[in-house]
Amino acid sequence: MSKKSKQMLFNAFTQCSICHHSKGQWKNPIDGSSQGYKEIEYWVNLAKKLEEGCFDALFLADIHGTYNVYKNSREAAIRHSVQFPSNDPTLPISAMAYATKHIGFACTYSTTYFHPYQTAKLFSTLDHLTRGRVAWNIVTSYIADANENFGLGNKLMDHDQRYDRADEYMDVVYQLWEHSWEEDAIVKDIENDVHTDPSKVHEINFEGDYFNVIGPHMCEPSAQRTPVLYQAGQSSRGLTFAGRHAEGVFGMFPNIDACKKSVLSYREAAFNQGRAKDDIKIFPGVTVVVAETDQEAKDKFEEAKSYTSPEGSLALFSGWAGIDLAELDSTDNLVEMKTDAIQGLLSALVVIDPEREWSLEDVADYMAVGSLMPKIVGSASSVADELEQWIDETDCDGFNLVPVNQPSGFADFVDLVVPELQKRGRMRTRYSGSTLRENYFGNGEARLRPKHPAHSSLPEWKKNCG
Repeated sequence: MSKKSKQMLFNAFTQCSICHHSKGQWKNPIDGSSQGYKEIEYWVNLAKKLEEGCFDALFLADIHGTYNVYKNSREAAIRHSVQFPSNDPTLPISAMAYATKHIGFACTYSTTYFHPYQTAKLFSTLDHLTRGRVAWNIVTSYIADANENFGLGNKLMDHDQRYDRADEYMDVVYQLWEHSWEEDAIVKDIENDVHTDPSKVHEINFEGDYFNVIGPHMCEPSAQRTPVLYQAGQSSRGLTFAGRHAEGVFGMFPNIDACKKSVLSYREAAFNQGRAKDDIKIFPGVTVVVAETDQEAKDKFEEAKSYTSPEGSLALFSGWAGIDLAELDSTDNLVEMKTDAIQGLLSALVVIDPEREWSLEDVADYMAVGSLMPKIVGSASSVADELEQWIDETDCDGFNLVPVNQPSGFADFVDLVVPELQKRGRMRTRYSGSTLRENYFGNGEARLRPKHPAHSSLPEWKKNCG
C-alpha cells in the first residue's frame, strides 16, 4: 500500500470521568458525560456507536489520586471535575464487549500500584471475556497522593527507576502470559479424568530486584495471550521503554512537524531494540469539532468555549507539570521559567505558537477546549483533509480522537467524518480480523510478533528445555 493510500486507524480516547480533556463542559447542554460516566448504558451505547464507525478501540485513560501538587490545588481539581470523580475503567469493558463483536478496548493500568501477578490475571480474564479484544496502556504513574493512598509513602520513585522497575515488571507478566502454559495444556480427557495436563502448566520461579513470583499463571492462554501493549512515554527513558515493549504509542504532539519527529524517534527506538520499525503503531491525540459546514463547526467550537473552566484547565496543567501555579501572577510568562520539571510542556507551548507570551491566561485559554491536543475544526471534508495531511506527512498510523463533548462528539465524527474518510479509501468499511491486534496489524496476527522481547523473556523451565 502506498503512503498516499495509507488507511487510518482510530481509537476513541476518554476516561470514566467527567469532561476528560475539556474542563467545564459538564455545563454544556449537549454534554452527557456528567451523568453518563457512571451508567453502563452510556458505555454500551458508546461502544456500539464507535463500532458502527469501524473504530479500532475505545481507549480508557485512568489516574489514581487527585491533582494535588500545590496548596489548594486539590480543591480546584475537585471543584472543576479535573479527572475527578473517576471510576475504574476495567469494569465496563465486559458489558461493552458483550454488546459488540469487533471493537477493541484499551485501558490504563499502573505498574506502580498493582502487582504483576494480579495484572496478568486481570488482562487474561478480559482477553477471554472480550474474545481477544483488549489492550493494556502501561503507565508508571506520577501523582504523589496516590502513592500515599497505596501505602507507598509520599515520595515518588525516581523517574528512571520507575522505568527500570517497569522493565522487570514486564518480564514477569511476559513469563506468565507467554511461557507458563503450553498451548495444549487443556486436554479434557474424560476417560482418564484429566481436564488440564499438569506437566504442561509451569511455575515461572521469577526472582528479580523488585519482584519474586513463583507462578504458575492462573489463567489458560487467551486469544491474544498477551494484550495489545500501549505506552505513552516521551522522555528519553520512556522512549527506550516504548521501543522495547509497545505495540501502540500515543501522545500530544503540538503540530505536524513535532509529530513527524516523534514518529521517527519511536520507530528508531523499536529498531534499536531488535524489532521492526513498523512493529509500533503511532496515534497522535487530536480534538475534532465537526459540523455540516465549516462555519457551523466554528460556531460549535466558540459555543463550547463559553462553558470552559479556566481554573480547572490550569489545575490539569499544573498536575501534569508538577509546579505551583498559585505562586505565579496571571500574566507571568511561563516560557521564560527555568524550572526543569516542566521543560517538556514549555517546549510544546513554544511549538504551538512561538510568538505567544504564554502567560497563565494564555495556557488556560488554549487548554480550555481539548487541553494540549491539536484542534481540528470544520466540515467533514475539511477535517478529512487535515487528517490526511497528518497521516501523509508524519507517517503516523492513526489518531486518538478526543472530543470536546461526549458522547455527541464521537457520534458527530462517526456520522460525518467516517463516511468521508471511507469514500476516500482512507478508513475501513468493515472489520476483517477477530482480535484487536488483528485490527491494528492485519489478519492472522492475533499474537505478539516474533521479535517482541516477550518471546525472549524465558522462565527457567523453558531455558532448560534447550
